[in-house]
Formats: sequence, structure tokens, C-alpha cells
Amino acid sequence: MKNVAVIGAGTMGNGIAHTFAQSGFKVQLIDISEASLKRGIDTISKNLDRMVAKEKITDADKAETLGNITTFTSIPEGVEYASLVVEAATENIDLKLKIFKQLDEACPEDTILASNTSSISITQIAAVTSRPNMVIGMHFMNPVPIMKLVEIIRGYNTSDEVTNTIMELSKQLGKIPTEVNDYPGFVANRILMPMLNEAIETLYNGVAGVEEIDTVMKLGMAHPMGPLQLADFIGLDICLSILNVMYDGFKNPKYAPCPLLVNMVMAGKLGVKSGEGFYDYTESKKAEKIAKQFSK
Repeated sequence: MKNVAVIGAGTMGNGIAHTFAQSGFKVQLIDISEASLKRGIDTISKNLDRMVAKEKITDADKAETLGNITTFTSIPEGVEYASLVVEAATENIDLKLKIFKQLDEACPEDTILASNTSSISITQIAAVTSRPNMVIGMHFMNPVPIMKLVEIIRGYNTSDEVTNTIMELSKQLGKIPTEVNDYPGFVANRILMPMLNEAIETLYNGVAGVEEIDTVMKLGMAHPMGPLQLADFIGLDICLSILNVMYDGFKNPKYAPCPLLVNMVMAGKLGVKSGEGFYDYTESKKAEKIAKQFSK
């Protein structure tokens, strides 16, 4: 299996494409526009530059990795020779079902279809295809080239053969695959998202401020990043989407999103990607922080 198609050139998609390409796979990176693909390739190139600067790879390694990636704006054309397709589109069930119907029609019969979904049912996704035994979840962690974990999610009909193949393939990428069953949020987000939501509730109820909440969790619980900063990094819209999937799936109020999170997403305050969330990431604020550091 040396030919992999990746659907989506955003944060997760370009990271997945980067990881496969650096491991020697031929990658077809697919998105709806040339502009999205260019941004994805530019991000991969910058991330490879950082690795060169840290002497983890050479300039030749960078060139080889980029040379392993071909871009497409058409799903049928991009998946024509793929042994594996990894879908990394937006965390939206309707969009994912539409993509998997297209993939089922366009891919060779023996192509394995994987989703990088962080919460949506693999069984539900597989049900719109004619090959539910060959549909599986590959939930990579962000940033993909650095984080070791891949949650491997078996749908109700996913075969042992496909599961074993994807487990071994993940190891070839230098990852540590962990098999989990198909329930809302799987393991990672079933545990993580209620914690982030509780941090937002703590802010919403006026118990403490943003930096105070994050400081307590970083210094008291040895977390590398505070929960509110992490929510910004993930994307508040993604956090809301995952919480809604779990709330709908379990019908348990403990998964109900905090009203503050809902309002922030409606207001377009999505975290790092929008320039503002619980923290301000605009250039003016970055400059202000740098000035303060030099004035101390």
C-alpha cells in the first residue's frame, strides 16, 4: 500500500498528507479549490523547513517529501489509483456522508476508506457505502507530523483484515495506533471535551479568569497547555461540533455545550484560526506582547 489519497488540505489534511509523504508514500491531496491546495502545500513546506532548521531532516528529504505529493480538485481523478483514502474534511456529518458516497463510487473495489473524524460514527458513515467492511476511522492528533497517537475506530462492520492492515500501516508512519470501538467521541474526545467544556463553564460562572484557569491546569495538573488555550488551538467550532455529537448520541446533559461556547462560535470567535477566541491572536496583540517582554 504505497498510494494514498487525502481528502481536505486544511490543518488535519495537510498534516496527514505530510506524514504519509515523508514516510515514502505517494499522496494525492484533494480539495475543492487550487487556493486551498496551495495553502496546504505552503503549510507542509513551512513545517518541513522547521524540521530542516532543527536538523531532523535534510533539504533533500524536504524535496523528496514534497515530490511525493500531487494535488487534485477532483475526487474521481485523485482517488483513481488509491489503495487507501483518508477523509479529513470539516467535522460535518452531511458533508462526510456526501464525500463517502462519492468515494464509494469512484474508488477501486479494494480501496480502504478511512475517516479522520474526531467524533462522528464510523458505522453511520460506512452505511452509505457498498463496502462497510472496508470503512474505518483513523483519528490523527494535531499537529499530525508530531503527535504519535492514532485512534483506530472500528465500525460495526469493519473487518479484522482491514483493522489489522490500518494498525500496521499506522506503525509504518511512526505512529502508535490504539484500537477503540465506535461510540460518540471515541476515547480521546469523550474524555477531553467534557474537561474543556467544564473549563468554559468555570469561566462562564465567574469562578476565575482565562489565564487563571489555564495557569491552574498547567501548573497544578502538569498540562502542557491550559484547557482554554487548547480549545482555541483545536477551534471552538470543532469543540462545539464534537460536544453536540456526544450530546445527541448519549442524550446525557453532561455533554451539553456551555452557552458561552455556543455564543462565541455564533459570533465567529473560533480561536487561533479566526484570530480571536479566549485569547487574542491578532498581529497587533502579538506585537503588544513582544513589546511588553522587551520592556521588562
